[in-house]
Amino acid sequence: MSRMKLNLGPQHPSTHGVLRLILDVDGEKILGCEQVIGYLHRGMEKMAEGMTYLQYLPTVDRIDYLSGFFNSYAYVTAVEKLLKLTIPERASIIRVLLMELNRIASHLLWLGTYLLDLGAVSPFFYTFRERELILNYFEKISGQRMMYNYFVFGGVRHDIEYVNEIMPIVKTIVEKLDDYEKLLTDNPIFISRTKNTGVLDREEALAYSITGPNLRASNSHLDFRSQSEIYKKFEFKIAKAEAGDCFARYKVRLEEIRESSKIIYQAVDILLSSGGEYNTGLNPVNLNIEAGEAFADVETPRGLTTCCIKSDGSGTPYRVKWRTGSFYAVQILPKLLTGNMISDIMAIYGSLDVMLPEVDR
Repeated sequence: MSRMKLNLGPQHPSTHGVLRLILDVDGEKILGCEQVIGYLHRGMEKMAEGMTYLQYLPTVDRIDYLSGFFNSYAYVTAVEKLLKLTIPERASIIRVLLMELNRIASHLLWLGTYLLDLGAVSPFFYTFRERELILNYFEKISGQRMMYNYFVFGGVRHDIEYVNEIMPIVKTIVEKLDDYEKLLTDNPIFISRTKNTGVLDREEALAYSITGPNLRASNSHLDFRSQSEIYKKFEFKIAKAEAGDCFARYKVRLEEIRESSKIIYQAVDILLSSGGEYNTGLNPVNLNIEAGEAFADVETPRGLTTCCIKSDGSGTPYRVKWRTGSFYAVQILPKLLTGNMISDIMAIYGSLDVMLPEVDR
């Protein structure tokens, strides 16, 4: 036996961020793995203690820069709970609409980069082509393509515009999704790289606090949208699979895109058929927040994100704590990689859809 230590990363093109894996290998076989995080740490939680609630708001989009609307939602909802504030129904519908568009954009980027990690170049350009349609729309309504700062305390920054443009965008993406499946789902190379690789069963996933598509690919129905008040108006199915391998995680995310499109269609119909207020008119500059604690959950593309805020009544948060799905996905890596080959590392790691800014908060 010729065992050796092998460093993978932190600078590696397929870790999509700075993650270091110290591998214990025997030839090509992985005998153990130690993950080393912290290379990207920006102190997002500590930074909040020196800012007002309003000053901190634009920064939360960067915790997961591919899912900015979700982070904003978790933060503003926690603040609204501290304020005992009820937001208008129209604002709630707008938030759901934009988060589901954001979910589709995130899954498209995951699919393109995952296949690029596996050596397939062309699908990367296809998925980015469709994702661009969503980013162009986000830029129209918020002025930004990634860091939106569109959700505010008490609603949204302004009423949503160009609602009629959403349907054609989503219709195009769903149609192209069929093309992706024809290209990939029965592809023998893709199947050999993903099926029965990185298997995570339901009990292990729950024990490691895995959430999101990674959990639902392991035969679980747990989707926190089904427990969320803002999603009660919408009908959708929870995408799930049973195998718990890389291929199952791929199938779940593709099905989630289809289910998100159904939610978007319903939200657009509601917005076009009704008016109403989109904001409470709250002045966010001098928020009078009493001492107390509040938290808010949201089902993001990478699992459950929770923002917990503790206030001491001083005008700045006493403590802000984020719980993110990627952090827990990284901790499962030693379990999934051990016993596999070096060539399987990126197939397994990429299937988890980890965002390192979420890990190194």
